[in-house]
Formats: sequence, C-alpha cells, structure tokens
Amino acid sequence: MRWIASIIVNSIVLMVVAGYVDTFHLEGVGAAVTASVILSILNVIVKPILIVLTLPVTVLSLGLFLFVINALTLMLTQSLMGDSFIIEGFGTALLAAVIISILNLLIQKVIVEPLQEKKKK
Repeated sequence: MRWIASIIVNSIVLMVVAGYVDTFHLEGVGAAVTASVILSILNVIVKPILIVLTLPVTVLSLGLFLFVINALTLMLTQSLMGDSFIIEGFGTALLAAVIISILNLLIQKVIVEPLQEKKKK
C-alpha cells in the first residue's frame, strides 16, 4: 500500500514539475504514472549502486551529489520511456531532481506523516 501511495505522489509531483518547467514534458497522466513506476524501480535497483560508486564525491560535496544521482535516474527514466517523457538537457534534469526532492519532502511531512499518525491512534 505504501508503494502505491508513493507512486501516486511521485506521479503528481512529476506532473507539477512538467507544468512549471518548460523543458520538462510529460504526455499525460498515464505517462506520469509510468514514469513514476520506472523511476521507483530504478531507485531500488540502480540508485544504491550509483551511491556506492560515488560515495567519495558525495561525502566531499556534503551530500549534494545525490541530486546529480537523482538527475541521472530521471534521465535514464526518460530514455526508457521515449517520446512520452522528455527532459531537454541535464540542467533541466538537475533542476527537476531538486524540485522533486523538495516537493516529496513537503508532501511527506505535511500530508503523509500526519495521516499515518492519525491512523495509529
């Protein structure tokens, strides 16, 4: 259930980014959901490998290099999806990675955690 909620939240966040960033394009809701599923699979499989391989750079940059890794996973997702998901350049992917991280953090703290607290009581 938590994975499905994560897919829905990521889909919404991807659509928000596509709405505000001109060089970040999604064809529709279906493309957003597909991109979210592919991105979550890549985050489980590829991202840990990239983090381990780039650990020294990540430590030296005080963790900021993780945004570059997130941008790389976005670019990989875009290449797997073809024309339904287009990111025009690495700079756009990096900007989108920062925005997606911030929006996911806000949604997690403002909506998801209070709902989980309410559910426990």
